[in-house]
Amino acid sequence: QVQLVESGGGLVQAGGSLRLSCAASGSIVSMHAMGWYRQAPGLQRESVASITGGGSTNYGSTNYADCVKGRFTISRDHAKNTVFLKMNSLKPEDKAVYYCNAEGLYYSRSIYQNFDAWGQGTRVTVSS
Repeated sequence: QVQLVESGGGLVQAGGSLRLSCAASGSIVSMHAMGWYRQAPGLQRESVASITGGGSTNYGSTNYADCVKGRFTISRDHAKNTVFLKMNSLKPEDKAVYYCNAEGLYYSRSIYQNFDAWGQGTRVTVSS
């Protein structure tokens, strides 16, 4: 089983910053993608940022939702199976529960299997 543990959420004023962290654990063979999603009450979950490829390095291809481009930065520590989301210039519209997602290959029941894991979510509140 692959599990994700998130941290870093909290309450900030508009214009402030937060840094979210998500650490994956388990018998992970390879990590194919990691990303962040968010969901506000009554709304659908949306993709915020993702990082893919890059092999065993800390670098990869990144993608961002249009509304966070230039403000949010996704990064990773491959050796620790950890992904980060640095959020700057936060707006009230950014208020949501942020979820970490990871996809890859892990070892289970004597075979390699794909996994698609989600974290429990961390709440971000931005005051105006």
